[in-house]
Amino acid sequence: MTPPLITLEEHWYSTAVFNSFDNYLKRAIEAWPGAQEKLLDAGAIRLGDMNKGKVSLQVISHCAADNPSPDICRAGNDQLAKEIQKSEETTTRFAGFAVLPMGLPEAAAAELERAVKEHGFVGALVDHKAGDKFCDGDEYHVLWQKAQELDVPIYLHPAWPSEERFQQEYAGNYGARAMMIIGGAMWAWHSEVGLHVLRLHAAGVFDKFPKLKLVIGHFGEMMPFMLQRIQDQEVVMGERERPFKQVWDENIWITTSGAWSLDPMRCILGNTKIKRIMYSIDYPFTTNEHGLKWIDELEKSGLVTKDQLDLIAYKNAESLLGIKAPSEQQLQGFL
Repeated sequence: MTPPLITLEEHWYSTAVFNSFDNYLKRAIEAWPGAQEKLLDAGAIRLGDMNKGKVSLQVISHCAADNPSPDICRAGNDQLAKEIQKSEETTTRFAGFAVLPMGLPEAAAAELERAVKEHGFVGALVDHKAGDKFCDGDEYHVLWQKAQELDVPIYLHPAWPSEERFQQEYAGNYGARAMMIIGGAMWAWHSEVGLHVLRLHAAGVFDKFPKLKLVIGHFGEMMPFMLQRIQDQEVVMGERERPFKQVWDENIWITTSGAWSLDPMRCILGNTKIKRIMYSIDYPFTTNEHGLKWIDELEKSGLVTKDQLDLIAYKNAESLLGIKAPSEQQLQGFL
């Protein structure tokens, strides 16, 4: 029997954010049949797709936002709050992650606080870089401190490379489409988020903010497979007050977003605490039906017990975010 399902990496655009930028990603969205319509919807289309995949509750976040300004973020978060509150069903089945102006750390901290306290958002999902800049400098301490103080997680989502970086680092003896997928969802997105987490660790961020909560998607952005190697090489780098395995166990949560295979799960279950693994989809770039099929395969595989499956499916998200999956009776009332 399928347990309740909560998903955390589920994308949407406010008109404020969508109209504020233009890059390869936006042009790809506009050319992808149905993608723009789904990304701009927080109503019947989204709820219908959730029902197809038996998703009980979805945490909605802005898709890649290309370093938006504080005003754009404020407008986007306000629009998302209105969408969540527009009906009994949306209030029951949606929660929100804030979009933040990551290029301006003090403004990002202020907007995180506002979104949590005024709108009841359960954290933030952000492009993991501000333009081409990583966020391991001391100027970002104000943001990590605020997230720790508010006791909400920040989900580090892959950032779309600039067109210049695409050409410099990912262009080769192949066409533009191959360049974009190698520099994006096939490889570079994921390795860069893993690199960012290591940079935060090397910079002592987790020593200074030991209660900081970060979420990374796509089965941990390559890090579970490299975890033992990271621990071995940390000795050479110089260990921090809190070794990386402790950081992995206490500060990092990972989701299954957009990766539908049991093979990574076999690795993850060997080195990652079960209470740090959460189900997610990466809607609308993959479907809720794909996720449901994977959940069914995981249940039948024998890799996890029923209690462990429940943790992955919804209980870990409830614990981390302070939310509650609606009951079957509530869901039936909306159908």
